[in-house]
Amino acid sequence: MTDALDYFRHRLAHETDPSDVYAAQKAGHRFVLVDVRGDDAWAQGRIPGALHMPYRDIASRAPLEIDGDVDVVVYCWSPGCNAGQKGALAFAELGYRVREMIGGYEYWMREGQPIENDHGPLDRVFDPTVMVVRG
Repeated sequence: MTDALDYFRHRLAHETDPSDVYAAQKAGHRFVLVDVRGDDAWAQGRIPGALHMPYRDIASRAPLEIDGDVDVVVYCWSPGCNAGQKGALAFAELGYRVREMIGGYEYWMREGQPIENDHGPLDRVFDPTVMVVRG
């Protein structure tokens, strides 16, 4: 029992999900959302308000661009991508309080949360296979 409690508490201390991140944004919680994907993925689409910082650049850019007292949430493309974990590790190595948004950009989109690209907002699509859609 203690092992399970420790395990899940530990996971929840270091992970979040798209629904919780969206709710935190809407509530005005103070944190920096960081997209750790490459330039092409960023150009294709991203979460409004996110900062683009590919995980390979975190060590050099983060200390110059992100206040060390602010919580950081990182995301990559999807559960099939480990760039979010690489990004979270890079922030943790610098001493930031960081969590990974599990599901990444893919599940953010599938839940119908707002997305944009260089040309502005993109259509929101609610995927009924990952959420309850109320009419």
